[in-house]
Amino acid sequence: MKIAFTTSDRVHINAHFGAADEIDVYEVSDEGYRFLETLNFDDQLQEENNESRLAPKLAALEDCTIIYVVAIGGSAAARLIKKGVTPVKARSEEEEISEVLNKLVKTLKGNPPPWLRKALQPKTTNFADEIEDEATV
Repeated sequence: MKIAFTTSDRVHINAHFGAADEIDVYEVSDEGYRFLETLNFDDQLQEENNESRLAPKLAALEDCTIIYVVAIGGSAAARLIKKGVTPVKARSEEEEISEVLNKLVKTLKGNPPPWLRKALQPKTTNFADEIEDEATV
């Protein structure tokens, strides 16, 4: 599964979702994790409208299962959840990405909690979601 992290230093989960210029994406399984890519949004965040600033992030994160953030607005969280991406708040801005990744690997080897089992289920779309996606394009 793909896990994303809002970060300003590529070490800590220390950026607000809406203001994050970079989001690091990792592939995680019960065997370990590997870095995939850094999504860069600094050019796209010059938009005046908050909703248009969120659209590129929402689209880029569609294939992620979870995104860890230091903070996130209610509207953005709801839109992520609707796309099947679970936002999770970091304990603090000092929480390290590698710490979370190591815990996730251990958890996947054992018995994941209900919220994680639900996040791991295949994403489904319904007709209303597809209509909304087309309307926002």
